[in-house]
Amino acid sequence: MNRRIRVTSGEVSVEAELNDNPTARAVWDALPIEARAMTWGDEVYFGIPVKADLEPDARAEMAVGELGYWPPGNAFCIFFGPTPASSGDAPVAASPVNILGCVIGDATVFRAMRGGDTIRIEALEMEA
Repeated sequence: MNRRIRVTSGEVSVEAELNDNPTARAVWDALPIEARAMTWGDEVYFGIPVKADLEPDARAEMAVGELGYWPPGNAFCIFFGPTPASSGDAPVAASPVNILGCVIGDATVFRAMRGGDTIRIEALEMEA
């Protein structure tokens, strides 16, 4: 099952696809979610009402546009460029994250966001 979501904050609005793993399913079940976003380099993150442990494929090295779940902060993370933990142009999480899915299109639009902005995630559809 492909689960599609929309992530919106102010003028920024993107669609994304969630993976089929336990954490992504828990996020889907918690939608819609609205929170105050924080930034860490080219990463937006915010606490969500989901608690999950690290999954076996969790990792810190991310690709631009990937979505992650950071267990220590119960946080949804959107990676769109280098973070303070990066040594090059690729995003690196503070510590391993569960891989939730990927933005469809240009994730760098999140550079327009500022810490404290309201962000909303909502379900769009589920495709077989």
